[in-house]
Amino acid sequence: MHNTHAAPGLWALAWRRLRADRVAMAALAIVGAFMLLLVLSASGLIVSDWEEEVGINYAPPSFAASAGNGVGRVSPPGVTRQAPPPANEFDPLAEDLQALQGAPAPEVDMHGVVDPLADDLKILRAQLPGASAAAAERLPSLPFGGDKWGHDVIKKTIKGAETSIVVGLVAALVAVGLGTLFGAVSGFYGGLVDDFFNWFYSIFTSIPSILMILTVAAVLQQKGVMTIVLILGLTGWTGPYRLIRAEYIKHKAREYVMAADAIGASSWRKMFSHIFPNVSHVALVQMSILVVGFIKAEVILSFLGFGVPVGVVSWGSMLNEAQNELILGKWWQLTAAATAMALLVTAFSLFTDALRDALDPKVK
Repeated sequence: MHNTHAAPGLWALAWRRLRADRVAMAALAIVGAFMLLLVLSASGLIVSDWEEEVGINYAPPSFAASAGNGVGRVSPPGVTRQAPPPANEFDPLAEDLQALQGAPAPEVDMHGVVDPLADDLKILRAQLPGASAAAAERLPSLPFGGDKWGHDVIKKTIKGAETSIVVGLVAALVAVGLGTLFGAVSGFYGGLVDDFFNWFYSIFTSIPSILMILTVAAVLQQKGVMTIVLILGLTGWTGPYRLIRAEYIKHKAREYVMAADAIGASSWRKMFSHIFPNVSHVALVQMSILVVGFIKAEVILSFLGFGVPVGVVSWGSMLNEAQNELILGKWWQLTAAATAMALLVTAFSLFTDALRDALDPKVK
């Protein structure tokens, strides 16, 4: 009788190992939660109103405001408030002071400087449809604070996660796609083809990665999310290329490839229909590693001025804004973006390590 129970494949064994790893499952749950936020944000089901100015400028977090860190009016520098005169003392300016008490205090900014255009700006904002009602409803504090425009920081962080994760995923897909294509062709054909790709690989790896990224950014010039994806994808293919090339050199001489050659399979069919399924786990692990690196690289590009364009928010642009806010003691945007980034990167790294161990056939 034939045995009806087939031996579990590589992916089934890998999933069995992953399920036994509690840390990997917890990391996968965190990554899955971020991916769910990405889908909901991209579809407009959540945080579609993140650009609304719901709070005052630099609205503090609610817990900080309740601790006595609220926002109040600031007296202009050099102006001190004097106590009112005693009731039995004659004040020749009493009538004038009483008339002025009903007038609103002059608008001042965070440095205590009177804004001479405050009244004109109020008139212009009142003429906009719905602007007066929105301005009247701006909150003095928000649950996680607000930025300089009064945007809710937690909504901004979720919207920034959408941009940063998409940049990381798509750039990693481009890099792994290029690395797999170059590595497959180089490892399978060998000879002059292999020499050419090795020469090309040596040029890319001999130049420091940050200089290579800036060079590609200077050539592409136009800033945008797709530009960042191309910058990272065109400079990140070297790692996957080296590993995929080694796998193709090892697999091209095996019996199943010789059998495919005997039945007349073309070179491309042997490369991508027969060999690639047996080395796809290497590409998957490389992609998960590159996602983490590219999310961090997007932050670096935003600091260097090659980040997302104006009007697009990402974790990198939030951290870029936060470096100026720290001088003013406004720490909540930095904390929100850095915490979200650290949580995702740590979870992704832990899951990547567990996935690499689960897919390693040497690990029993």
